[in-house]
Parts: sequence; C-alpha cells; structure tokens
Amino acid sequence: MQSAFVLLNSIDKVKNFVNTVSRFDSDIDMRSGRFTIDGKSIMGIFSLDLARPIEVVIYNDEEVPAVLEALTPFKVEVE
Repeated sequence: MQSAFVLLNSIDKVKNFVNTVSRFDSDIDMRSGRFTIDGKSIMGIFSLDLARPIEVVIYNDEEVPAVLEALTPFKVEVE
C-alpha cells in the first residue's frame, strides 16, 4: 500500500482522474478528512472537498509504480 496527494479542482480533472485510475485492477481509495471513498467512483469524488488536496491510496503493491506514474498530472506536494 502506498499513497500520494492529488488536486482535482475542476470537472475535467475529475473526469480524467477517474478514466486514468479505472485502467488499473487494484483497489484505489481516496481520503479527505474522515471520509474514504472509492477512487474509481466519479460521484464519490464529487462528494469530497475538491478545493483541497486529497490522499489517494493504492493497495496493489505490484501496480503502485504504474499508478503513481499515471497520476503525475494530478499530484501535488503536501506539507
């Protein structure tokens, strides 16, 4: 399991994010505050506060490098 932070502050970014993570077989969750949703659910993502970075958790260790590479356009650094 590994995580990264993404910023999805537009409808197009959310749509592209869901299309990107849906290509992978691994379970991908998103955490924002006390909420955890399925990262492949566009409706779930829209229920989160998209003005702030969201943690993406990837559970399949074999796919982690490929998923992180695919998420590069969305990734942000969080202090």
